[in-house]
Amino acid sequence: MQASITPEQILDQAEVLRPSLGSGFRDEIVQSMYAEAERVARRAVHTREERKYDLDQQIDRLITSPILGLPLMLLMLAVVFWLTIVGANVPSQILANILFGIEAWGVGLFNSIGMPWWITGFLWNGVFRGLAWVVSVMLPPMAIFFPLFTILEDLGYLPRVAFNLDWLFKKAGAHGKQSLSMAMGFGCNAAGVISTRVIDSPRERLIAILTNNFVPCNGRFPTLIMLATVFVAASFSPAVSSLVAAGSVLAVVLIGVFFTLLVSWGLSRTLLRGEASAFTLELPPYRKPNVPRILYTSLIDRTLFVLFRAIQTAAPAGAVIWILANIHLNGVSLAQHIANFLNPFGLLLGLDGVILLAYIIAIPANEIVVPTMIMVYMGTSMMADVPSYHDLYNLLVGMHGWTLLTAVNLMLFALLHNPCATTIITIYKETKSKKWATISVVITLGLAFLVTFLTASAARLMGWV
Repeated sequence: MQASITPEQILDQAEVLRPSLGSGFRDEIVQSMYAEAERVARRAVHTREERKYDLDQQIDRLITSPILGLPLMLLMLAVVFWLTIVGANVPSQILANILFGIEAWGVGLFNSIGMPWWITGFLWNGVFRGLAWVVSVMLPPMAIFFPLFTILEDLGYLPRVAFNLDWLFKKAGAHGKQSLSMAMGFGCNAAGVISTRVIDSPRERLIAILTNNFVPCNGRFPTLIMLATVFVAASFSPAVSSLVAAGSVLAVVLIGVFFTLLVSWGLSRTLLRGEASAFTLELPPYRKPNVPRILYTSLIDRTLFVLFRAIQTAAPAGAVIWILANIHLNGVSLAQHIANFLNPFGLLLGLDGVILLAYIIAIPANEIVVPTMIMVYMGTSMMADVPSYHDLYNLLVGMHGWTLLTAVNLMLFALLHNPCATTIITIYKETKSKKWATISVVITLGLAFLVTFLTASAARLMGWV
């Protein structure tokens, strides 16, 4: 009598046979299942007239086309960027005027009751002004971007994005759903990290978490937009300058996508080796957006949640900026002393010491990078308002020696540098590991230093600067 086969033996035999399977066997299984389901449906279901394609299929033939799918996706992304950039300008300015008006009122109140200048300055010109900058710069773009993103999600377009990009992420050893977390990262990288929960595989989810920072969040958009407008779009007519600026930002985003795939490929073959999980995606039908759900999800679950975390980290940053600007040694502020100390290393990277100081101070919130740089360049005692682009060009180029290399490398550094404090905390909470939170900083910051150093070195060897 033949001995019965145990489950353990079956699993052992499966492990032996697994390497002999082709890389696309899962796709073949799913394809055969759907083919069989279609065969059964054709036998059981009869229609009066045979329609070649319904409306959803006709749209999908364009949206998911191997030729038109990616260009249409990039066009959609460019439109979202343009709407966010153009639409956020006026409300950001209105909100800044309101908040800075409150600051002026608070300073006047403290002065009228005889409060010491350093308490007034620390609380109002430091802590509150830091909060005001973050709220005025961060809230309007998020209030525009997240609803647009949620509309695309409600329409059923985002699964098509994952479908279009799946083959790229598959080649990189990552998961196709990583494209969805990347899309969320455009609003905020902390939200992008949280959205990786849709990926079931722990290994591929960790790859998505560690690479989400290569997607520029709206906290980095002010720096990218300023550079794109001052150094790129300034040479074009005002009628098309906003389009040129949006196109420049889109180019930076594509570089970020390249580094996302590159680092995902590297992680999947080093620290996070493993077998790729199956990705079976059934495209949902297009549907009418649910307005109440869009408003709740985009404004409550995403915008206010992310803004609250940013405020928690921005208050200490504002305090540090004020202290560094108002404590002087030998007639020079601590901020300027530190910038001078960092300057040789900054020049090596094609930047300068002020830029590096601004990014050190702005670890809690990227929104304060530009006002911090302007504060140190102008020698003011608090974060200064951003001047007109013409005055900003004269300040950076005419007075502080910026070149095109400085602008290019700053755009690269803004794209690749370490996550903000909010995102680092989120990575720690999502992974429950200080190790992976630290690795996320090491990978991004190390790559930012390497890329800017190589770019600066190549430019100098070619005689471009």
